Amino acid sequence: MSNSVIAITGGRVVPVTANEIEDGVVLVTDGKITAVGSAADVVIPDGAQIVDATGKWVTPGIIEAHGHIGIDEEANGPAGNDTNEMTQPTTPGVRAVDAVNIEDEGFRDALIGGVTAAVIKPGSGNVIGGLTCALKTWGGRIIDEQVIKPFVSVKAALGENPKRVYGGKDKMPSTRLGVAYVMRNAFVKAQNYRAKRDAAAAKGEPFDRDLELETLVQVLDGELVWDQHTHRHDDIATAIRLSEEFGYKLVVNHGTEGGKLRDVLVEKNIPVIFGPMITSRSKVELRDRSIRQFVDMAEAGVQLAITTDHPVVPIDRLVLQGSLAVREGASHQTVMEALTINPARFLGLDERIGSLEVGKDADVVVWSGDPLVAQERAETVIIDGKIVLEWDYDSHSARIVERSARF
Repeated sequence: MSNSVIAITGGRVVPVTANEIEDGVVLVTDGKITAVGSAADVVIPDGAQIVDATGKWVTPGIIEAHGHIGIDEEANGPAGNDTNEMTQPTTPGVRAVDAVNIEDEGFRDALIGGVTAAVIKPGSGNVIGGLTCALKTWGGRIIDEQVIKPFVSVKAALGENPKRVYGGKDKMPSTRLGVAYVMRNAFVKAQNYRAKRDAAAAKGEPFDRDLELETLVQVLDGELVWDQHTHRHDDIATAIRLSEEFGYKLVVNHGTEGGKLRDVLVEKNIPVIFGPMITSRSKVELRDRSIRQFVDMAEAGVQLAITTDHPVVPIDRLVLQGSLAVREGASHQTVMEALTINPARFLGLDERIGSLEVGKDADVVVWSGDPLVAQERAETVIIDGKIVLEWDYDSHSARIVERSARF
């Protein structure tokens, strides 16, 4: 039997999209999940590597839906900060995938926190920041071998950040009026560009490409999600107004006052990537930030994910934020969905990750107990069917597969 077969046995299996299974088995073959069920129902092939999860919990890998891991490197100062290309207010054509350093220490922290996938986004200094990418948090010799999807969405920002950056340069935009105008004007240009491009194609005429406008056309055509940084309720309303004007798929990022508009978000079926939760009220638009906003939205039926906004909050604290949401009244199921399947669905990744289902990537975490109880930890982390982390209680540290041993 090939070493590529792993059987995780005896644990409390939490598929997220199906009922929990006591004394369950997750079977992994060649990097994919090939069976999920009870010990009585799953046949374990001879020679399979056994991971004994007796008394433990088994979940899908956790997903960071909005972070800057690898492009805002820890402990590297300005040399490691490639988060914002703030030389002009709109840069939709820049690509996060071109700036990620997979040797950033944050990736090791991700494994310790059970985070197996992350969507890396440009920052919020620009009105339109650029293209995001989704990748596994470990496993490649180069970033391309960790990429799930090179272009997931376009990151954009409303509110204080872009007005502060460009107002400080005495340039537009310096107000919320200006921020909305810049965004609207960019989409009008993209509409005109698309019409001219299509007319030229119909006539067989040459046409000069524009990477920025082509990216925005992909948003207009529904090929890319629009990830909108917005905290305050009035900025969320502006985000909705713009999305309806131009017809693109909106995902609210942060949404720290989303509870005030929860009925509107439900009515319009707009998901929210909420957080980070463990922060101070460091600026005016965070004045009403509270974990209760997450709970209010959840109770109303808003579809939610959770973010650390790493490195604002270290990425290994992602599940801890989930436990705080449970403490404030969110249901266990709601939080598990917010950490796994929901971000995968919002961002078009759910065919591969987000739940324990046959055919999906074998990204699996074995926890010492309920992951939403603060003292429990990730003991074994599997990405694409390979064990990449094991917790060593003797040294109280993680044994992580190093780059030379990944393949």
